[in-house]
Amino acid sequence: MADETPENQETDEATETAKAAAADAEKALEAIEAEAAAELPADDVEAAVPVPATAVKSTKAAEPEDTGRANRRKVREGIVVSDAMTSTVVVAVVDRVRHPKYGKTVQRTKKLYVHDAEDTAKVGDRVRVQETRPLSKLKRWRLTEVVERAR
Repeated sequence: MADETPENQETDEATETAKAAAADAEKALEAIEAEAAAELPADDVEAAVPVPATAVKSTKAAEPEDTGRANRRKVREGIVVSDAMTSTVVVAVVDRVRHPKYGKTVQRTKKLYVHDAEDTAKVGDRVRVQETRPLSKLKRWRLTEVVERAR
């Protein structure tokens, strides 16, 4: 055949050498993984999963230290405008936002229905509320604390 030229023999030898090097690398990687698995305790799952160094730095900076959860719930502060319902208060939260076109600061008021199990909040109190799962048709917030009592 015409394939038996010296050039083809050189490429075949190079291919074989590359395949052998790849096989050696795979064996070395398997040995390192087996050694690492033997050193780790069985219940240390986080250490067993390799994480890039850049990912570790970014998650530590973004994650608050005081909570165990990765995604904290929204917290708002507002004034109680109604406490007529049982274990529910209506809180008006005022947001100051800049108008996108004109740049003027505008106040936007949003009414939140807040779960108050002990009925501690009264009209005029400044309260802190936290987002929670849906408790009823409109209630998605719960009372965290009464910051300031009404006079």
